Amino acid sequence: MKITPIGIWGGYPKANSATSSFLIEHEGFHCLMDCGSGVLSSLQNYLPLEKLDAVVISHYHADHIADIGSLQFSRIINFYLGKPAPALPIYGHDQDQENFDKLSYKEQTVGVAISEDDVVQIGPFEVSFCQTIHPVHCLAMRFSVGDQSMVLTADTEWRDELVDFSRGTDLLISEANLYEEHVGKAPGHMGGSEAGKLARLAGAKRLVLTHLPLHGDIEEIHGAARQNYDGPTEIAEVGKAYEIL
Repeated sequence: MKITPIGIWGGYPKANSATSSFLIEHEGFHCLMDCGSGVLSSLQNYLPLEKLDAVVISHYHADHIADIGSLQFSRIINFYLGKPAPALPIYGHDQDQENFDKLSYKEQTVGVAISEDDVVQIGPFEVSFCQTIHPVHCLAMRFSVGDQSMVLTADTEWRDELVDFSRGTDLLISEANLYEEHVGKAPGHMGGSEAGKLARLAGAKRLVLTHLPLHGDIEEIHGAARQNYDGPTEIAEVGKAYEIL
């Protein structure tokens, strides 16, 4: 299992970058986790768009879905060029019916409904979900192959249920959007200290921080995480391959 960060920012991307998104691959299957602003451009550094096999969307805020339309256009342009492909499945919850319906487009992409009670097979991956605490309905996701797993928290405040959901994972990719002075004051997000606490309580083997703020020194968030978790911890690095063997 290989996980590659495509973007690391929350809200909107810095210049020449992308919002938080990850490519997960195993046995030739390629799945994108979230598809926000700048993601499609960044993704093409690591995978031709036509090689993408599935997309999973955590929620419908723009920094997680902004490039879905461009992805759909890429599929229909190939269709017009005489290179048709099977409809690309895009998994997302249907608690927001209007945005869920937009995942399906002219037989090029098809929306597939998911919920926190589901365990779905996406290519070689068994994928389960956990509702997070965010201003809109949002799902954390866990990808497993055999006894290997990774967890993406998506956007969330602290939630005790995420501890069991992340239990024993090989790689915990946690949002860490807040500096410590903002923890508990900004809805829907965690600070580095909470990401570290989650990794420690869940017994995660490795912690990677994402959905980072565009202001300040993000090394402060890294430092706060390390105070609560003594395992391997780092800021997500775009293009770096995180392998679970």
